Amino acid sequence: MNQTASTIYLEGSSYFLEVYLDPFNKRIRVDNYRGNTKLLLEKAEELVEQHQAEKLIIKGRSEDCLLFFEYGLQPEAVVDRYFLGSDAHFYSKFYTQERKRNDHWITEDGMIRSIYQLDTSIQKAYPPKEYELRKADESCAAELAALYRQVFQIYPTPLHHPEYVKKAMQEGTVYYVFFYQGKIVSAASAEINAFYKNAELTDCATLTEHRKYGLMKIILQELEAELKGQGIFCAYSIARSLSFGMNAVLYQLGYSYRGRLMNNCYIYDKLENMNMWVKNLANC
Repeated sequence: MNQTASTIYLEGSSYFLEVYLDPFNKRIRVDNYRGNTKLLLEKAEELVEQHQAEKLIIKGRSEDCLLFFEYGLQPEAVVDRYFLGSDAHFYSKFYTQERKRNDHWITEDGMIRSIYQLDTSIQKAYPPKEYELRKADESCAAELAALYRQVFQIYPTPLHHPEYVKKAMQEGTVYYVFFYQGKIVSAASAEINAFYKNAELTDCATLTEHRKYGLMKIILQELEAELKGQGIFCAYSIARSLSFGMNAVLYQLGYSYRGRLMNNCYIYDKLENMNMWVKNLANC
């Protein structure tokens, strides 16, 4: 199976599917669909078999939820107002025993409980004056890729490669970064869906020695302001379920927990569960 991820479109007389083939993470994700739901589910499962995927994910509409149950899919997460104001329900199906098995679920439930006890009155962070916040451009691609290589041994997208970062920027992804002594030490991005008016805040990384100044909160707030300026109010972020710090940052910034994607992608050093966090930027 080719390791390069790609988006394909399947169309018949009574259905349309937009599918993200993700061989690195051994999964297939249906990002958009319309038409005969039963038929398109059958087409999605044919792709699973053809590509030997271990997990199928569908971003579903609420009116199709009962049919998804009939086809053996299970609800994992929700993104409020994802589809131009309507909720997206993330449904999944697993195709191997190993992909369905998980040893961290109860621990991660406990972490969410403890995060919801945290103080949400954010003190405005002011890092030392040596830190400079900037919107990144294509000239930053090589350094961004180097940052992601340093922070993440494994990452679910090819962020380790400057050409991938450049391509993402060309397609509308916005990056904000902190420089320290001329070097990028912290970064995050907003991957914008211009049609459905939503954005995923992602690619969050800070070098260990610079994590005490709350740089990530500042970057995420800057990205939120950029999104609001573009009329995008549905913001969501998918955080490693074992990362207390990143989940706590999102909660303290006003994001709400909306479920967990089991054995979702290879990140950091293994296959991990990912927590969904959602925020309506129109309310802030």
